Amino acid sequence: MDLTELRKAVKEAELVDAHAHNIVAIDSALPFISGFSEANGDALSYAPHSLSFKRNLKDVAELYGCEKTLHGVEVHRRLAGLQSISSTCFRAAGISAILIDDGLRLDKKHEIDWHKNFAPVVGRILRIEHLAEEILNEELPVGSSWTLDFFTEIFVGKLKSYPFIGDKIFGLKSIAAYRSGLEINTNVTKKDAEEGLAEVLHAAKPVRISNKSFIDYVFIRSLEVALLFDLPMQIHTGFGDKDLDMRLSNPLHLRDVLEDKRFSKCRIVLLHASYPFSKEASYLASIYPQVYLDFGLAVPKLSVHGMISSVKELLELAPIKKVMFSTDGYAFPETFYLGAKKAREVVFSVLRDACADGDLSIPEAIEAAKDIFSQNAIQFYKINYSVKSSVSENHVSPNFVKVNSDDSEDDVLFVRVIWSDASGQQRCRVVPKNRFNYVVTKNGIGLTFASMGMTSFTDCPADETNLTGVGEIRLMPDLSTKWRIPWVKQEEMVLADMHLKPGEAWEYCPREALRRVSKILKDEFNLVMNAGFENEFFILKGILRYGKEELVPFDSAPYCSTSSYDAASYLFHEVIPALHSLNITVEQLHAESGKGQFEMALGHTACMHAADNLIYTREVIRAITRKHGWLATFMPKYALDEIGSGAHVHISLWQNGQNVFMGSGGSSRHGMSKVGEEFLAGVLHHLPAILAFTAPVPNSYDRIQPNTWSGAYKCWGKENREAPLRTACPPGIQHGLVSNFEIKSFDGCANPHLGLAAILAAGIDGLRNHLSLPEPIDANPSSLDAELQRLPKSLSESLEALKEDNVFTDLIGEKLLVAIKGIRKAEIDYYSRHKDAYKQLIYRY
Repeated sequence: MDLTELRKAVKEAELVDAHAHNIVAIDSALPFISGFSEANGDALSYAPHSLSFKRNLKDVAELYGCEKTLHGVEVHRRLAGLQSISSTCFRAAGISAILIDDGLRLDKKHEIDWHKNFAPVVGRILRIEHLAEEILNEELPVGSSWTLDFFTEIFVGKLKSYPFIGDKIFGLKSIAAYRSGLEINTNVTKKDAEEGLAEVLHAAKPVRISNKSFIDYVFIRSLEVALLFDLPMQIHTGFGDKDLDMRLSNPLHLRDVLEDKRFSKCRIVLLHASYPFSKEASYLASIYPQVYLDFGLAVPKLSVHGMISSVKELLELAPIKKVMFSTDGYAFPETFYLGAKKAREVVFSVLRDACADGDLSIPEAIEAAKDIFSQNAIQFYKINYSVKSSVSENHVSPNFVKVNSDDSEDDVLFVRVIWSDASGQQRCRVVPKNRFNYVVTKNGIGLTFASMGMTSFTDCPADETNLTGVGEIRLMPDLSTKWRIPWVKQEEMVLADMHLKPGEAWEYCPREALRRVSKILKDEFNLVMNAGFENEFFILKGILRYGKEELVPFDSAPYCSTSSYDAASYLFHEVIPALHSLNITVEQLHAESGKGQFEMALGHTACMHAADNLIYTREVIRAITRKHGWLATFMPKYALDEIGSGAHVHISLWQNGQNVFMGSGGSSRHGMSKVGEEFLAGVLHHLPAILAFTAPVPNSYDRIQPNTWSGAYKCWGKENREAPLRTACPPGIQHGLVSNFEIKSFDGCANPHLGLAAILAAGIDGLRNHLSLPEPIDANPSSLDAELQRLPKSLSESLEALKEDNVFTDLIGEKLLVAIKGIRKAEIDYYSRHKDAYKQLIYRY
């Protein structure tokens, strides 16, 4: 039986999350572990020993690429920030619409509109008991008192006044099961309801409704309004936290409601697969036309066997057209991701078995998947939205999310296809959206060979690169990097690989070079290199001086100045959200030592993503700064009498989701593992040649000077910011251990993919040859200059080091190295003859 089409349909199915709750702020008092269990209090301490916890924690850690422990995930969440992790989770989940019950009391929960950052459609489910409690908690005018009629007038009036027609409220919800059980008395008397109200009011505020007669009364009045406006009523059934008496949450208790002819046309959704009463729920959906089923919470909170069994039990009798997906996600974006991920796996397993048993054909199973995941909910909740997100793209990489998701893709006019050349300049071709979709994604864009041989001073290939205007490659968009552009409407952008023809990589492609070296590290050592960049840049403004425009720093405040940040804060109020919308984590930002200079630290991630993120970060900063009439430049030394700008990069090694650069306990005198020491030793040994990649223009060496925190000597140190290689022990890491090392001699003129490829190649050589580290330098290296080797003082010296260092030939590629050497030689020749020409780099980088 060929399951290829079914597997594809489940993987690419649009997800409409028909029941979820608000996400909370990153500093909420709600413990993160509560997202994995319905337990609370002391019982929560046993949650890590459940099957579902172990599985779900592993899934989240793999999504983030972090240590597979609760602590490791919590550290990643804190460092990445809520916007970033939410983008990651929702993009990986592929959720196109969410209906949120915002009646759950959560510390520091975000309003419903906040969630529109992550899904095209976000609607509200109104919890009726919460509304009743809100009303009763309001202060009455002096001399007034509550009566049942007075309450009913306000309660029903509010229900009827909500904008039901539209996309805000899609249904009502009851948690009667939590309060008094599902044996609803549909004919509760006014007298009983009045007594119930009196009992509720007699308790202390804030009001919590628990009297059965009053709850039944509220439920019936709400059902009448739901019938009037043709709104569905969601009902909590089955399991939940310990406030719930599960004996009373069996949906069979709803018989009186279901048999009441007044409500035969009401549409009722039994939530949470009614677990462990899934068979009972299936039976009710099969005999009552108004009963529908939802399996959120049961998926993913049960074991794999439990989830599959529960969904199978729902389908034993219930029509497929009545079964709907939801995540029951709440508080933490990871709960949405886990609900979606496991639902795809479980539904595929259930439908596969149904096909094997002969219950369904493959085409029928494919239709069932679409119905369960989206179509049933779209029709049932009357969601006026044509889902257009490409879920197949969602699964290319979990590390990005669509931006401006409330805008239809139909309004996109152009797509920018972006690449970074061997001289580190970012360039783009712009194509109409339709052509991109139907031509470029398949055949790419034609580009001359010469484009990879250009220098920083002219748009012509250098003589000794072997690259000329003869020959053409194809720029092939990597769809996993396609984003809606945050700073301009109706455009998207995507990074491109370079192919000789579609499917055949060009050996000069920088992204392919990094991909190739990363594969060697993985294949030989089962290691992944993570990287995180610190961007330094100047913000300049134009002034008229003697009738000519001149660029000067926008302000002159000192290091970490509050006033400098204040002066530019309106820029960063656009820049940071734009980066977050591209799933680029910003860990911190501050004014640097230079006049008008800032540093922005990005979160660490797999090195390919880190390089891609650096390109997009520069695009965002440049574009938004220019939009406000200023200019941002990343060049190493924009003014020779000013401090320089680097792109320091932090490097770590990971294996099976754990940081293995770090030592364990007292096993390492330097706080590094043996693998970490050998890798760092390789980088240190080859550092003079690496500079030809990471400091690629003569101006780079105006920055790499002693006593400027740029690393001018060939050495390494522990937390020594004058050393070019610094091992780091950031907050949260055990004293004496190091989590990564920083390379200072990397700047904004470097192609980030080529720079990281060179670092990787050097580290691999250290691992292959088991290189050893010398003793660390714990003083300013300039005070020991007689004992230490000076790093190349010029691009000429670095180029000579590269020519003598053979380790890069096989790992990066001989032809690409020839081109790089040719470009560097042309840079040296030109700038030696044109002393002031470096100033043009302001506009190129």
